[in-house]
Amino acid sequence: MTALASPLPIRPPAQSLREHLRRTVLLALPVAISRWGVLIMVTVAHAMTGHASTNEQAYFDSGFFPQMVMLVVGMGLMMGVTVLSAQADGSGHPDRCGPIWHIGLIAAAVLSVLFVFMMAWGEPLLRLLGQSPDMAAGGGAVLWALAGGTPAILMFVATSAFIESIGRVWPGTIVSLTANLVNGVLCWILIFGHFGLPALGAVGAALAISLTRWFMLLCILVYALRMRNGERYGVRAGLAGGVQTLLKLLRVGAPLALAQVLESTAFAWTTNMSGWLGNAAMAAFYSALNLNANVFMFGLGIATATSVRVANAVGRRDQHGVRLAGWVGAGLAIVVTAVIGLAIALWREPIAAFYSGDPVVHDITIAALAIVAWLCVFDALQTVLAGATRGVADVVVPAMTQGIAFWGVAVPLAYGLGIAGGYGVPGLFWGLGVSLVAASLFLLLRFQALTRRVIRPV
Repeated sequence: MTALASPLPIRPPAQSLREHLRRTVLLALPVAISRWGVLIMVTVAHAMTGHASTNEQAYFDSGFFPQMVMLVVGMGLMMGVTVLSAQADGSGHPDRCGPIWHIGLIAAAVLSVLFVFMMAWGEPLLRLLGQSPDMAAGGGAVLWALAGGTPAILMFVATSAFIESIGRVWPGTIVSLTANLVNGVLCWILIFGHFGLPALGAVGAALAISLTRWFMLLCILVYALRMRNGERYGVRAGLAGGVQTLLKLLRVGAPLALAQVLESTAFAWTTNMSGWLGNAAMAAFYSALNLNANVFMFGLGIATATSVRVANAVGRRDQHGVRLAGWVGAGLAIVVTAVIGLAIALWREPIAAFYSGDPVVHDITIAALAIVAWLCVFDALQTVLAGATRGVADVVVPAMTQGIAFWGVAVPLAYGLGIAGGYGVPGLFWGLGVSLVAASLFLLLRFQALTRRVIRPV
């Protein structure tokens, strides 16, 4: 790496509340669209399999949720790339950003090998989780088909984290939206069997997603390697300082991955419990959960923007800027998702009809969406507050609170209401909703405490 002789000028702080809001929105909007673009591929696959048959939709859902847990672990680790790179850029050392990205790519590739090995044992894993032999066989085949795209999506996330941390937010958005066209066509061909190909159902949907993920990685790598001012950001600087950077990435990213896995496994286990209620219940539960995940992408976009802006402020040692960046992000998340939640409450029936043509699935989904309408607000709030704490590299305590909220509250309450209490899918969502309120409160208090003391870069 060619080190700069002295730091470049630091990123200037926002001078007003209005400027804080403007900068957050300008960062958050394209990131939210980008994240939504990644998720909408899964939404399309889920909906298309639902119109193929309820069983195919259940197979896709049962195979996707354990893979999602694995991906969330990798994505949590890659958040360390965002934090370290944004702090380096904010402190006037942009040349350090590229090597951080390179270490992230290596970590993503190594982790994906482990995940692919685990996904090869999909059917026995689903049997272990209590699924029926039929569900385990169908879901296991889906999980194996998804394995092929795992390295691509993790390296795509690492690269997106790097370019977003330096303020280049639109390339990932454009790639994600373009990829949806590719995915939609591939799903249509492979699920239903067009152009002389066999109808592969849920497995076809998984293959379409895997192929699309490699397309996404190729596009984002071409941009990152050829972007304007790439030398300034050390894009081709190699792995100088690699060991030290890797240790920092693990120190920041490992607790973030733990926090993500605690949340995602709680959601995944609740999804697994919905399968105990039958194929229709699982299809309905996943439909409502998928809609919440789509709304969550707006919260995730605001969280990423908040994390970058907080990290920039930490890099320039701007305590007031840290505080304002965090609270502006939290307020923006509440307003945006409250409006979306109101729309969900008003249009539950057409939303449910989009996901499935089965009348039983349709009715259960409508009941679940009534809860998702308010649950999504707290889901977004807790992820933005987590992003704010992540920006100051405070990762251990939030991981602990996530464990308490999701495994101490969500899972026991969801089981008590949904399974033991007989409230079914709505009961499962009530358990998740209460845990999200608890997580939001924990993180709010944590960020408030953090901003009362001096914060230094990692």
